[in-house]
Amino acid sequence: MCTIGADVTASRRTRERLAVLSQASTHLGSTLDVTQVSQELADLAVPLLADHVTVDLEQSISFGEGAPVHIGATGQRLPCLRRAGLASIHQGDRPSPWARGEPVFVPPISPFTDVLRAGKSVLEPVLDTSSGTWVDKVPELAHGVREHGVHSIMIVPIRARRSLLGVALFVRTKDPAPFHEVDLLLAEELVGRAARSLNNARQYARKHTAALTLQRHLLPRRLAGGTAVDAASRYLPADLDHGVGGDWFDVIPLSGARVALVVGDVIGHGLHAAATMGRLRTAVHTLAAMELPPDEVLAHLDDTVQRLSEEDADTPVQTPAVVGATCLYAVYDPATRRCTMARAGHPPPAIIDPQGRVTYLDLPTGAPLGVGLGDPPESVELELAEGSVLALYTDGPIETRDHDIEEGMRRLGTVLAQPGRSLEDLCDIATQSLPDQAPCDDVTLLLVRTRSLCPTRVASWTLPGDQSAVRSARTLAARQLTEWGLQGLQDATQLIVSELVTNAIRHGTGQIELRLVRHQVLTCEVSDTGPSTPRPRRARTMDENGRGLFLVTNLCRRWGSRPVPGGKVVWADQDLPHTSGLRAAAA
Repeated sequence: MCTIGADVTASRRTRERLAVLSQASTHLGSTLDVTQVSQELADLAVPLLADHVTVDLEQSISFGEGAPVHIGATGQRLPCLRRAGLASIHQGDRPSPWARGEPVFVPPISPFTDVLRAGKSVLEPVLDTSSGTWVDKVPELAHGVREHGVHSIMIVPIRARRSLLGVALFVRTKDPAPFHEVDLLLAEELVGRAARSLNNARQYARKHTAALTLQRHLLPRRLAGGTAVDAASRYLPADLDHGVGGDWFDVIPLSGARVALVVGDVIGHGLHAAATMGRLRTAVHTLAAMELPPDEVLAHLDDTVQRLSEEDADTPVQTPAVVGATCLYAVYDPATRRCTMARAGHPPPAIIDPQGRVTYLDLPTGAPLGVGLGDPPESVELELAEGSVLALYTDGPIETRDHDIEEGMRRLGTVLAQPGRSLEDLCDIATQSLPDQAPCDDVTLLLVRTRSLCPTRVASWTLPGDQSAVRSARTLAARQLTEWGLQGLQDATQLIVSELVTNAIRHGTGQIELRLVRHQVLTCEVSDTGPSTPRPRRARTMDENGRGLFLVTNLCRRWGSRPVPGGKVVWADQDLPHTSGLRAAAA
């Protein structure tokens, strides 16, 4: 009789190792999230290689925070890791007490410390759990190790490009076979593959954090709606896989108590999109200061985007060229309750009247900025009821992976149709109504509630276009300031009015409009039919003219002009007595 024996256990172990490596090829590194990569590593090793696996990363890598310091019994500073991955055949109570996301403190004398210091793996085929060993120096571990019968461990450093990212622990409890050198080689191979993915994820996370930090610093920290609007906003960055986008929003004070409302979106994601957003936001502020109508602002911004794209295309550094942006620009005047707006490839604004009825304004779309195709932006003017809410947004709140834009607009409209709610509440409700999954694009929402300027705060007169208008303008201005209790501003205002009206007579034809507006400042406006923009000049000693605008500059806080149909408006702002006192105190 002949008996033939075969080592089926060794054959089974070999097949299991090959299966682990095969799964590692397809499962590890499928994401740029460090915690998910860590969990993939743990899930892959249990139960084919180990009964319990933990992946602990240096805290700044896994959660972007500075690592806390744990003080041991001897007063020694201990390194701190944070658990990023955990898999176990044990349900509920596990050999290791720390859950995912919790800090893991490493004792000064243990195999973990040896791995962290030397950067080399440790294999303990038979773990000594008797009293007085290193296990007792970790009270949190000692109970779990003995309770679950931990008898063999491997501790493998997670290294990438000379950097130690953390450690991976492989444990056997129910499997009676101890770990061998071949198991350690397999564990090191798995950890090495995971380390490459973790390093890529770490570098991407750093770029994502840099882009997000840059964008948050470039976005407005406070929305100054003045007497024109109340404003609230929300910005949520896209998930880590898609990267930070180039969304921005603004509320920009203009002359005559008006405000400009802006929402834009640079095409693309990442640090370059955030930097481009900052450049475009600065350009919009510059164009807004020129007091241009919305369609002209967007036309100039289109030129800016094309120029930036050409500059980036000529740059030898391999950076993505700007290929376009979308933008909506609106100007609201609380004195007339008129709002003028235009858009370039951007989603339409929503208007919610005081009764809660929602209307998406059918604005001419206009081509996206920088594309060079399609129709140019076109301004539309409408009157808004006092207390109306104007919602400006990017495509993030209305477009998701599973829902189209029309469905998103219906959802947003339903959320905003709640009269009586504060703007902050509406912003919170709108963001909470988004689908549960992380957004694949930035979510930007700007809500403003319109105010109207009380008629008693505005005074206007029509004057003839001759020299008699100068004296009349001075008298009317002085009388109005007395009625407002601003006698202290009479002398300066009369001089400003005289100079502006004189310039209007000299450079324009026909009638002149004089308007005084009392809001956060005192604004004096003179309208005429002249097309030329006033510019101050340095008068020579013997010149009889040329000092008017120089005088205005020294008498007011700021001054400027803006084009209007049929002419222009020249304006000058003066601080009211209480605001000038506050400015002096702040200085």
